[in-house]
Amino acid sequence: MWRDAKPDGSPPNNWLSEFGGSAWEWDEATGQYYYHDYLKEQPDLNWRNPEVREAMLDVLRFWLERGVDGFRVDAIHQLFEDEQLRDNPPNPLWYEGMPPSRKLIREHTMDQPEVHDAVAAMRRLADSYGSRLLIGEAYLPMDRLMAYYGENLDGFHLPFNFHLIFTPWHPVAVSTLVQAYEDALPEGGWPNWVLGNHDRSRVASRVGPEQARIGAMLLLTLRGTPTIYQGEEIGMPDVPISPERAQDPWGKNVPGMGRDPERTPMQWDSTARAGFSGVEPWLPLSPDHAELNAAAQESDPTSMLSLYRALIDLRRSEPALSVGRYVPGVSDEALLSYERRHEDRRLLVALNMSDTAGSLPNVPPGRILVSTFLDRRDERPAEALDLRPNEGVVIALD
Repeated sequence: MWRDAKPDGSPPNNWLSEFGGSAWEWDEATGQYYYHDYLKEQPDLNWRNPEVREAMLDVLRFWLERGVDGFRVDAIHQLFEDEQLRDNPPNPLWYEGMPPSRKLIREHTMDQPEVHDAVAAMRRLADSYGSRLLIGEAYLPMDRLMAYYGENLDGFHLPFNFHLIFTPWHPVAVSTLVQAYEDALPEGGWPNWVLGNHDRSRVASRVGPEQARIGAMLLLTLRGTPTIYQGEEIGMPDVPISPERAQDPWGKNVPGMGRDPERTPMQWDSTARAGFSGVEPWLPLSPDHAELNAAAQESDPTSMLSLYRALIDLRRSEPALSVGRYVPGVSDEALLSYERRHEDRRLLVALNMSDTAGSLPNVPPGRILVSTFLDRRDERPAEALDLRPNEGVVIALD
């Protein structure tokens, strides 16, 4: 994306980099500016050039020929920029503490109409290789996100749904989000849910280690494909990173914006480097890795790892969870419930999203399949379902 300077030598417009400063970098050799939405070492390509587009499709083709199952396409909503290079308008809602790039509304640098043709081209190529998967990363409002499925479902199979990460951890808020997302999906569009990723604080740090178990049950019992970020299955928290150990370029450019705390090494075992590396890793290990690690949880039948495995096993064995309908239930100040149904099979999911005991009334007869504490299997609750603080259960209704 090469452009001439303005007559006074300044950049072509006011566009800002996501990682701080101008998105335009002066190149002495060419006497022009080039555009970089992120780091200056990551120049954006001009996707309006047909040779560029074909070269990028060749990259996909290279890996498809080698049998990869698909691609996660990063920051897809920033593939194109306004052809007229119009300035982005100021953001009246910006306040100190927000990323500096948010001082402007990214009207002309994000989610441009041309991106959907490029996504459709990727999809056509992937489809020509049979059962391959395309996932698109785009942080967008619900209505704009749905466009990435394509007009006739010829876009991404799964445009990442990050809305759960940003929704208040409250039963009514979560229930409202789930229904809004279900209602917004295009006919035939398959849902997906993301509760944690490499760009946001870890689940155990956002909602607490007790509620992280509730998060696991929510993620693995909602309709759609769940996305699990490494370390969440053992309940890893964020790790404080001292300034001298910081690695994230965003955090180095804009203090306070670093994402290193949620990117520390996976804690496999209690050895010196947690089984992650034979040498000093890029980021420091969590001080608790000797106790909080996959090996320790492997032999603990009530561990977070055991809970994830139990829930994944349940999804595999129950069509109601893997492909069944979502039916909303109760949501109040503490409790969230919903059903998953497939043919005659009905599963009730009840989540206590508070640290006090609660009771769900008028529960039909049924048998508990799994509790987040992994200690109530086959129990048949009375008419009211009593839930301990921070407990969730899945019940097979008679």
